[in-house]
Amino acid sequence: MSLFDDDFYSTKPSKRQQNQEEGGWLPSRRRFRLRTGAGPLGMPGLQKMPNRTLWIAGAAGAAAMLVIVLLVQAVTGTGSAKPAAISAKQLEDSYNNAVVQATERVKSAIVSIVSVQPDAEDEMKQTGIGSGIIFEKKGSKVRIATNYHVVDSGQEFEVYTASGEKKKAQLLGKDQITDLAVLETDADGLTAIAEFGDSSALRAGETVIALGNPLGLGYSPTVTKGIVSSPKRLLPISFAMDGQYDWEMELIQTDASINQGNSGGALVNLEGKVVGINSLKIAEMGVEGLGFAIPIKDAEPVIQSLINNQKVIRPLMGVSTQELQLFEDTESLKLPADVKRGLIVIEASGPAEKAGLKSEDVIVEIEGKKIETTVQLRKFLYNESKIGDKIQVTYYREGKKQQTNLTLTEAGKN
Repeated sequence: MSLFDDDFYSTKPSKRQQNQEEGGWLPSRRRFRLRTGAGPLGMPGLQKMPNRTLWIAGAAGAAAMLVIVLLVQAVTGTGSAKPAAISAKQLEDSYNNAVVQATERVKSAIVSIVSVQPDAEDEMKQTGIGSGIIFEKKGSKVRIATNYHVVDSGQEFEVYTASGEKKKAQLLGKDQITDLAVLETDADGLTAIAEFGDSSALRAGETVIALGNPLGLGYSPTVTKGIVSSPKRLLPISFAMDGQYDWEMELIQTDASINQGNSGGALVNLEGKVVGINSLKIAEMGVEGLGFAIPIKDAEPVIQSLINNQKVIRPLMGVSTQELQLFEDTESLKLPADVKRGLIVIEASGPAEKAGLKSEDVIVEIEGKKIETTVQLRKFLYNESKIGDKIQVTYYREGKKQQTNLTLTEAGKN
């Protein structure tokens, strides 16, 4: 692996298995035969990709606004009794100046991140590579936002600044569900701090700039430019890369080039503010311009939780499940003929075990809402529930429909 290769995180089916995120599920043991071709219909391979002054902000914003004003005046003839002729060169220069100023604001806050761990001979070996965004200074330290998949396989971490200086970094926390992580390193010599913007205000067609360190091209960030193709794009994610989806991420889709090593880098608007953290791309032959970034408004609370708690605190139900519709030969479950979708309990522990749930129960509803997929269950727990909530679970056992109540506890807490 070269210095800037990225261990991509992908929803494309693969034989490689990984441990599932603890946060409601336990490692599963399948007892039924998978249907032929089971799993979601094939989407293109989605790959995870292995932040000064008020005057500058005003200048960048004014340059961007000037482009808009000039375009409107040139097209409508408004703005003065005798509108001045605006040349294509003037329009291009104004736009380019906005892009250059936005880039200048943030590029020194982009770093390279190298993850290492000892091999069989106890020698340190590189296991991951990506980019990061310096977003905060705290005392003598600076904090860096990056992707979970950039740091997940590492035990130690090195940060390379835009000037090429190498620093040791400490992992503060990481979260697989959101693909986010936070590192901390010595602030000596690091003065550039990126400013977070408002990703919720993004519109399709808006210009964005991607900064990162791809393909071993050096420590100074590479800059690519494009537009927002969609400010909100839902994409299914498979943690184990086995073709079975575990989560859905709401992402910014852009055609700005995002390449290997850009993981954890910044997606920036024309004000020079970070609106997204580059995370994944479509990696298929013949496919171009399909990159994705985590909206910064979604990332901020996760980043704060990783700083404060070293993790994201989520409710735990205590079940390992598999989707009923993925399996054949399930006659032993004795389900009614009309029950074709739900979640087979493979193993129950914690709150689920206390509530009486057992292996081979089939969950079909929670709080009166149909639950047919792992994604639906996780979304209910993570987006609609909190620790301490008592929830009603409807399930089938030996062909009989039953209900039980369980109280959600904190995931990972003994």
